[in-house]
Amino acid sequence: MVVGRMSNHVVNLPDDPAVLKAMIAALQAENAKISATLRVHDQLVQALRLRIAKLQKLAFGKTSEKIEREIEQLELALEDLLVAVAEGDDDLIDEGQNEPAPDETAVPKLRRRPRVSDATPRERRELDPGTCCPDCGGDLRVVVEDVSELLDMIAAQMKVIQIARIKKSCRRCEKMVQEPAPSRPIPGSMAGPNLLAHILVSKFDDHLPLYRQHEIFARMGADIPESTLVGWCGRAMKTLQPLIERIEADIMGSDLLHADDTPIRVLDRSLRDKGLGKGVKRGRIWAYVRDQRPWAGSAPPGAIYYFAPDWKEERVLRHLSEGRGILQADGYKGYANLYVPEPDGTTRFREAACWAHLRRDFHDVWASTKSEIAREALDRIGAFYDIERDIAGQPADLRLAARQKLSKPKVEAFLAWSEQQLLRIPGKGDLAKAFRYGLSRQTPFCLFLEDGRVAIDNNPAERALRPIGIGRKNWLFVGADTGAETLARAMTIVETAKLNGLNPQAYLADILDRIHDHKINRLDELLPWNWVPVGTAQSKAA
Repeated sequence: MVVGRMSNHVVNLPDDPAVLKAMIAALQAENAKISATLRVHDQLVQALRLRIAKLQKLAFGKTSEKIEREIEQLELALEDLLVAVAEGDDDLIDEGQNEPAPDETAVPKLRRRPRVSDATPRERRELDPGTCCPDCGGDLRVVVEDVSELLDMIAAQMKVIQIARIKKSCRRCEKMVQEPAPSRPIPGSMAGPNLLAHILVSKFDDHLPLYRQHEIFARMGADIPESTLVGWCGRAMKTLQPLIERIEADIMGSDLLHADDTPIRVLDRSLRDKGLGKGVKRGRIWAYVRDQRPWAGSAPPGAIYYFAPDWKEERVLRHLSEGRGILQADGYKGYANLYVPEPDGTTRFREAACWAHLRRDFHDVWASTKSEIAREALDRIGAFYDIERDIAGQPADLRLAARQKLSKPKVEAFLAWSEQQLLRIPGKGDLAKAFRYGLSRQTPFCLFLEDGRVAIDNNPAERALRPIGIGRKNWLFVGADTGAETLARAMTIVETAKLNGLNPQAYLADILDRIHDHKINRLDELLPWNWVPVGTAQSKAA
């Protein structure tokens, strides 16, 4: 039957070659249109799946590693689809007027004009038709000009700066005169401040290993051995150490800190020598964050990182040995002694719990069992966050007043409801465990109702640890404990610079260029929140 139908179609085809060519061209055009439609459809499906995954993360906080990997894979798949669609698209991509900033949750679009900072250098090229009319030879006058913009990039390149110190002698007294040699970021090294800043940011912020940087520099005409790059990194960090210590002292002296930690794999050859595993151990990176922006505080934001080879209580006790105030963290037992009253009845730290952690417990139950009780718990906690979004950035007293009026009744109702649910559900399940976790720590969970400075969750510390998770995708482990300590100190200065709205590479380049000649008693001028570029400072002085 199929053969018969095909034969009929063949018989019915016209004999005119021109007509046949036209039919083929029409079919090809239709096929191309269908293929483009399918690509756009696939793009939309992937974009919607990605949007759903991200909305789940926004709704329920930190998700499992499985969801994180799914988001990464969806982003890669969507990117490939977008490239494929753009390859077969002849429409203008970004010409036209600037568009308003899109909603972060919206489906990604191909068409949007790039937004370029006003600080980006601009070069004007004029295309002048001349002074004479090409038709009649008359004089031309300017009526208007059409201006369009072309976004281009000047490729990075190595530059050798030759410093010539001219020596002169006095014709009268024969005195020899010569300018002193300028200080270098690393004494005796040919590494300039911009190069060192680039290496540090590439390694510790962009997570680009030094062997890859070696290959990049080689393509740029500079064969810098990996051993030299290693030495430069170490010596540059030594140069920055006084500034890092000053940042640590300022941040850790705050009376309200966010704290969190994350595991990090560290190479330990002694374990392999002893026949214990593959020679890799699990260390920890702790982050302590000061961020007063949500309540319009005056202190600048900053993040401090510490490495520890284990997860022992003594680590956090040493980190916070001189601190007092409020500590917002998770339920790690190592913090417990910080909250114990001292002999005089006072406590060094008041504990502020994280509602996001409790919310994740309920979300895990709801995701696995679709429990209506867990769903209601999520909705009730979500109502707290709705209030928080409305008061974000307001002074602490206004936040406290709003919480007392709006949040406190809802929190009290949630706790009373939680006690009722514990009587109705099995006592050994994960749902009961989540309820007991919240009820057993009512005081820390309710501290944000008593102090407008306290956040509802510990997200500032979790955001501070996000670069570690990103870095783990590029490197499997840190080479040694000392390397992990260097990573922590480098992240302290880089992430604090970013929290203060600075370009970390520009900041480090300027600091490395100035720090040796800067007076030690004026080191605070180089802190990220006080830093002023040399050019800006000179213009203000003038």
